[in-house]
Amino acid sequence: MNLNDRILEIRQQQRIKKAPNNEPAAVWTGKDLLQGEITDTLTLIFKTCGCWWGIKGGCTMCGFVYDRASTPPSAEDLLQQYEKALERSSGLQEFIVKIFTSGSFLDEKEIDAQVRETLLNKMEADERIKKVIVETRPEFVTEDTLASCTEVLKNTGFEIAIGLETSSDLIRKRSINKGFTYAGFSRAAQLAHEKGVTVKAYLLLKPPFLSEIEGMNDIIDTINDIAGLVDTVSINLCNVQRGTFVERLWERNQYRPPWLWSVVRILMESKKNHPDLVITSDPVGAGSKRGPHNCRECSHMVADTIREYSLTQDIAILEDLNCDCKEEWEKVLELDGLTFGCPIKS
Repeated sequence: MNLNDRILEIRQQQRIKKAPNNEPAAVWTGKDLLQGEITDTLTLIFKTCGCWWGIKGGCTMCGFVYDRASTPPSAEDLLQQYEKALERSSGLQEFIVKIFTSGSFLDEKEIDAQVRETLLNKMEADERIKKVIVETRPEFVTEDTLASCTEVLKNTGFEIAIGLETSSDLIRKRSINKGFTYAGFSRAAQLAHEKGVTVKAYLLLKPPFLSEIEGMNDIIDTINDIAGLVDTVSINLCNVQRGTFVERLWERNQYRPPWLWSVVRILMESKKNHPDLVITSDPVGAGSKRGPHNCRECSHMVADTIREYSLTQDIAILEDLNCDCKEEWEKVLELDGLTFGCPIKS
């Protein structure tokens, strides 16, 4: 049984929660950078038929596939999802819209081309919306799909966000099972820039089968590789989502989410190497057993400081972080690779 078959077997044992098709899977407000300025954001996860790759098996760490609709939503359902999400923006004067679908916004099997055009027209007409960021797999980034978006968003910034995870094809295939290559990502990023579209790359810190230091070095190497291809790097710290291959490893004490100290070091080193590149991280689930964590005493403080850095891009605020557990983390970096995949400490 190959990795994709094992992931699919786990997927088939899970149940998709039934929910109204005219309500988004999730929506929330936050903060992000827009041309160096801190700006409000509205993040919307559309409930669609789901990521085609995730339905076939998909990525080892991804549980978002379970957010898909149990029956494909209609065009009217998707438009209502947007209107309901927009209600959360009532107190915002100007903001960025971030669109996720638990798949690809540019996949016309998830979001029909006509529905996509209608949604983008609504965003273009809303003068408060300064930029639209959409998540997609690289295979859906074509001249036609980019043109269909930029022709509508004439006065609104447009960005594509791709979950590259790593520049290593070996790690992406054997640890993450992503289903595309670095060459495919590079093609999509170059095409986007040719069309005046900015690019964000999501990277994954410490997928399964990598030691702590291997995971760190992979992210640092990846940022060096893609610095000339992207406008923003967002480092996602792997967490243990339900119904995933990573969860099965974690349940057997064969996986530990990354230490927060690891991303602190990555941010400091990579920002020094690439001062003009926007490099961010939001440690989701920080401090929990399933999420990235240090010790109980410092996890939340370190995570909050990482988020503060992400909005300021000032590594000086990371330099004074300290805790007794930092020495333990440094010892883990020395010994983790000798334990054959079993975490030294959970």
